[in-house]
Parts: sequence; C-alpha cells; structure tokens
Amino acid sequence: MNIIKTGIGITKTIKNVSRFREILTVLAKHGFDEFIIRANLHSLIPNFVLPESRYKKLNQNEYEFWESVGSRLRKSFEELGPSFIKLGQLLATREDLFDKKFITELKKLQNEVKPVKFSSIEKRLELELSRPLSEIFQSIDEEPIGVASIGCVYKAKLIDGKDVVVKVRRPKITKSLLQDFELMLFIVNTFEKNFEDFKYLGFSRAIEDFFKAIQLELNFLIEANNSKKIKEAIEKIDKNKIFVIPQIYKEYSTSKILVMDYLDGKPFNQIEDVEFHPKLKEKLIEGVKLFMHNMLVDGVFHADLHGGNFYLLNNGNIGLLDFGLVGHLGKQNRSNLVAILFALLSNNYENLVLEFLDVADFEDVPNPDVLVRDIREALTPFIGLSVQELDVAALFHALVTTLNRHHLYLPREWFIIFRALVTLDGVGKSLGIDLNIFDIIQSEIKPIATELVSKDALLEDVAWMSRDLINSMKIVPRHLKWFLKDLTRKKYQFDIHLEKTNNEINHLSKSLYFLGMMVLASSFFMGGIIMMKDLTITHFNQIPIVTYICWGVSIAMFVKAHIAYKLK
Repeated sequence: MNIIKTGIGITKTIKNVSRFREILTVLAKHGFDEFIIRANLHSLIPNFVLPESRYKKLNQNEYEFWESVGSRLRKSFEELGPSFIKLGQLLATREDLFDKKFITELKKLQNEVKPVKFSSIEKRLELELSRPLSEIFQSIDEEPIGVASIGCVYKAKLIDGKDVVVKVRRPKITKSLLQDFELMLFIVNTFEKNFEDFKYLGFSRAIEDFFKAIQLELNFLIEANNSKKIKEAIEKIDKNKIFVIPQIYKEYSTSKILVMDYLDGKPFNQIEDVEFHPKLKEKLIEGVKLFMHNMLVDGVFHADLHGGNFYLLNNGNIGLLDFGLVGHLGKQNRSNLVAILFALLSNNYENLVLEFLDVADFEDVPNPDVLVRDIREALTPFIGLSVQELDVAALFHALVTTLNRHHLYLPREWFIIFRALVTLDGVGKSLGIDLNIFDIIQSEIKPIATELVSKDALLEDVAWMSRDLINSMKIVPRHLKWFLKDLTRKKYQFDIHLEKTNNEINHLSKSLYFLGMMVLASSFFMGGIIMMKDLTITHFNQIPIVTYICWGVSIAMFVKAHIAYKLK
C-alpha cells in the first residue's frame, strides 16, 4: 500500500492521483465536501478545486442524518464503479455497526452493476482454458443470468449435455479493487484522525474486513474448495437430503473461472407466495439447525447467506450457492460462541460480558460492572418479544455498538457469525415465515454443548495441554540458562535492598507453591481420565482403580495447597 506507507505516496503515480481526484470530486459533489475540507484532503492534489455540493448540510437529527449519509454514499458508489459498489454491498451487511436507515439505503446497490461485453468474456474463457470453447461447451448464452461487481454468470451446456453455469471474473478487477481500496482506506483513516466521532463508527475496520474478504472472493479456486468443505459437512448430517450444493467441474475451473451445475429453481428473494410451498417452513427450520451444527461442531459454515443465495428448487429441495465467503471457527471460538449464545438466551449479562472480554480486541480493560449495566440496558427492550416483534439485526446492533462504546471490538469471524444469524432471520421474515432463530438455537445448543465437552474432545484437550506443558518445561530452563550466561558475560551487577517486604515475599512464595500444586493436581486428574480412554463406562464399578488413585492424589494435593495458602 504505497499511499499509506509513505508520506508522498499519493503523488507517486499520475494514475493514482487521477483516481484520487475523481473520488474526492464525486464525494464532494454528493455532499461530503465539508468533511474533505476539514480533513484537508483536497490540499494533497496541487491546484485542485472541489466542486460545489448538490446537497444541503447534513441534518443533525440522527434519524435523518443516517438516511441522508446512506443515500449520498450510495449515489457516490454507483458513480465510482464496481469496486465501490462492492464496498457498499459489504457495508450494507454490517447491521452490527451501522444504523438501520444507513443499511437500507446501501442495500439498494445490490443490482446496480453493468454487465461486461460477451466478446471480452469469450476471450478470457479461451485464454484461461487454453482451448476453443467448442471443445468444452455445446453452447453459452451471451446474456448473463447474474451480474455482480466481481464477476458475471452465464448459463451454458457442456459437450455431454449437462446444464451448467459459468462464473467469470471481470477483466482488470483485481488491480482496480486494490487501487480503490488503498485510496478509500487513506481517506477514511484521515477522517478518523480529524473527527473524534467518526473514529468509533467502525468504517476503517469494515473496509479492512472488506479487503480481506475480497481477496478470497477474487480467487474462484478458493470458492471451489469452500463448496467442497460445506458439501461434505452438510451431507454428514442432512439425513433428509434437503440441501443441494452444485458440483464444481474443477477440470474447467481456474482462479478466474468457475464451472458448476445449474440449479433449476427460484431464489428466495423472488418468491412472492409461500402458500404454494407448504413444506418450506419446516425445511428452513431444519436448514437453520444444520447451519448451527456446522458452525458449532464442525467449525465451518456459509458466511454469505441471503435470499439470493438460497434457491427453492423445482423438486422442493433447497439449493445453496456462492461459497466465496466461508466462516471457520476453531474449537476455542466455538466454545466461546456456545457460552455467548447460552448467556443471551438466559439473560446472564455477567457471563456475557466475561465471554466478550475473552474474544474482543481492546487496549484498556473496561470497567466490567459498567459494561454489564450498559449491556443490560441495551438488551432489556428485546426481552419477551414475540417472533414477529423481535428484530435480530437490531438486537445485535445494540449489543455491538455498546461494546464499541467501551472500545471493545469483535474480530472479523464474530461479525461473520452475527451477520449469518441476522440474514437467516431476514430470509424467514422476507418470506413471511415465523422463523424464531433463538428458539431453534435453544433447542439445539444443549446437544451441541454436550458434543463439545465429550470424552473424545476432553482427551484431545488433555493431549494438547500436556504437549504445551512439556514444551514450556523445556523452554524455561533453556532460556534461563541463556539469560544467566549473558548476564555473566556482560558482568552486570544488581544491588537489591529489601525493606518491609517479608509479607509480600511470603505471599508470592505461597502463590507460586499453590500454582505448582494446582498444575500437578490437574495433571493427576487428567491422567485419571486418560486411563479411561477407549473404555465404555456405564457404572462407577467399571472405572479403573488407577483412575481413582490419580483422582485421590489430585484431591489431596488440592486440599494441601489450599491449606498451605490460607496459613499465615
């Protein structure tokens, strides 16, 4: 990122300066001239004069402010092209950060992208596949069936007669996206330095998330691998064969082209009358259960679910498309998520705060009591609401904005989780179906939690803990030896004067003794569990004697450590 890394980067190439001028001109024209002037951005381009705005100053009324900002940004992004349209689409998914009116305006960007001429697409296909198209396809429709900011989708027929779709990346889109991302991040970072209120809106974080996501979406081979992972995870638990995921033809796919089965059906966002599909509700509920299982047990899930990626197929099943964004959760994050969802369901705000402190990014530890109070106040309006009344997007928005107010920021994977839950709820409401996300979660969370703390999972944790403990035992003496050698060689000298520190030393000594005994007690306890590996235990009599011995030693050491710590 040359512009950000160097002070003079903005003037390094005429091309960048030209695009920078265009961006500032469009933003100023649509009413952001005041921000540009106060941030002094226009002065970075010699002899540049901002055009007059077409708009009045932004209204201070919060309701009208966000609607106006969203409308102005939408019009700016439409004029600036595919890169900014894609950014706007991403911002439109951040219900957790931005006001509902702002989101509503940016959602209008979804279908505003112009298609690429088929002649350009045809050349790209032949170049990527290194052969004439007639050797692979019987036919390709020249009119796209789908147009997006990154690529266009065409219906085709393979030589063997199979109906497929061909997804092709737009020419030169990678370079364009990188350049526009750098410029937009530079502008936003400058705004954040100059406007204190702007700093905590989350625009820079959203743009950085956008760039991480877009890098994955640009490589269609990643989407092909994601599709395979999701398909394998769903097929393991989809006993009723509800979901259909299209087959990817890897022999015809590259980083810029994706060929897959054509799904004959209608996207959910185009279904007008659900009464003609009586079993759709129960299939959606079953689908949400599968989604929760994939997320919390398998740690992999579709991260871009919306009405356009769900298809109601002609045979009554549900098709899933677009695997450019897939979420991955490690075991620790899955455990945290179960605890967070359980705390939300039980209105346990203290535990909710503790779990968020475990996963959030922050510089200074906030006051937990104040944070608990603020989260309770933010979530209280949602308690007791019916399915029709509950706005899941508003709930997560209230939660995340409260965390941000305390300068706690959730990592990207958590935003993806919340967005997925919000969009699932939105799909149900768009079809007029009472899809109670939290009721479904409540019914599924106990068996999922049981799976996360099963004997096999516990044994795996013990193995990793033992490995980390052994590695630590190897590393500490080695580093201590190096430190002492270095200390001797440099002939350092310490003069230590202890005054009135006996109590502190005694307390430290007892604490270290207690810690050591706890490590040993834990090792004996886990050792007892390992002794039961591969055994089926149905009664206490079947537990090996050596396990009882290990547990007895563990309890004795715990009691001894506790007594020693309490003694004066």
